[in-house]
Amino acid sequence: MRPFLFRSSRGTLCAERDRVKIFLHDNSGHPFQVQLSRSLAARGFDVIHSSFAEFQTPKGNLQKQADDPDTLRIHEFRLNEPFAKSSLVKRWTQERRLGKKLAQFIITERPDVVIASNTPLDALVPMQKAAKKVGAQFVFWVQDIYSEAIGRILQRKSRLLGAFAGGWYRRLEAGLLNRSDAIVVISADFVAHLGTIGVDATNTHVIENWAPLDEMVPTARVNDWSAKLPDDGTCRYVYAGTLGKKHNPELLVGLARQENSHLYVFSEGEGADYLKARLDAEPGLNMTVAPWVPFETLPKVLSSADALVCIVEEEASIFCVPSKVLTYLCVGRPLLLAVPASNLASRIVGDTEAGLVAPPNDMAAFLDNARTLAADEPARRRMGENGRRYALETFEISRITDRFLEVIKQP
Repeated sequence: MRPFLFRSSRGTLCAERDRVKIFLHDNSGHPFQVQLSRSLAARGFDVIHSSFAEFQTPKGNLQKQADDPDTLRIHEFRLNEPFAKSSLVKRWTQERRLGKKLAQFIITERPDVVIASNTPLDALVPMQKAAKKVGAQFVFWVQDIYSEAIGRILQRKSRLLGAFAGGWYRRLEAGLLNRSDAIVVISADFVAHLGTIGVDATNTHVIENWAPLDEMVPTARVNDWSAKLPDDGTCRYVYAGTLGKKHNPELLVGLARQENSHLYVFSEGEGADYLKARLDAEPGLNMTVAPWVPFETLPKVLSSADALVCIVEEEASIFCVPSKVLTYLCVGRPLLLAVPASNLASRIVGDTEAGLVAPPNDMAAFLDNARTLAADEPARRRMGENGRRYALETFEISRITDRFLEVIKQP
């Protein structure tokens, strides 16, 4: 491995002589962040990868594998109680407790670099303070602009509460970003917005999200998982992932009313519960709602689809890029999206001709696209190949790791 010079308040280290320790906390436990940790560890860095066990979302490969390097450790933080995602007060207290655990871990482990991804702002405050205390470089990996999400969601309950909370968290988020040694954003769209809340973008780097190609390998439509599904010639749509407050489940209900089709939804939480209630009220819906599948099974589930579905509300477009779209691209199936045209995921799918995109507030256009895909198997095949080609060209982990090393390297 070529020398890697890193400068922190504890001095300059050379990775060949004195290994740099990197602590990467991805609160959600998603697949591509742990792939980055594995890649960094394979290059000789001492890497601790952690996540929050009770956060309800599909998880990546968070178990130590036989071929993982000895320089990788995988850790889960636990509160030993369900995460109260929908309770404002309890969620706030839980996130502060999580932050204290993260801070104590940093003080004990004394890493040289701390990278925080998908971590709530109230947990980031003590985490960042602890990193500064031990002299670690702090990298804020921005997956969502949390203050915007908090303000907009709370405005649905109370305009006054939304305005107050949005302003409070906007100042908190800007302060955390400005005190970070480096900022990584997942879309160039984020950069201009951060400037509007007073963030100095001097050390901001754009590294778009990806999906792990070595784990998201396409299989045949009929595989050992899908063989038990009915195969009666209907078009099989699959939605896999979270269904939260930035998704409109009525779009999925509309899709499930289409003839000669069937929608399979693999999700948990409020959105999935809503769809189950709609199924009870309208038994004729062509829809099956099931829990998330294990990560190792996901490629077979996605490959069993004729089209893969993603929805994002208009108001969420500025502060998120749905990672499920990137996962979908890996398996070579066409995408059916109800996503704002301004969203990066929409632009990727449109530019690569990997699927069809409709505005999230246009049910008719969304369903027209669904019928178009259902009726044209050659087009589906062509779009799936386009998406897989984009993934192969873009998601190569070695180049992505190089980008992150450029972020944390100091002259």
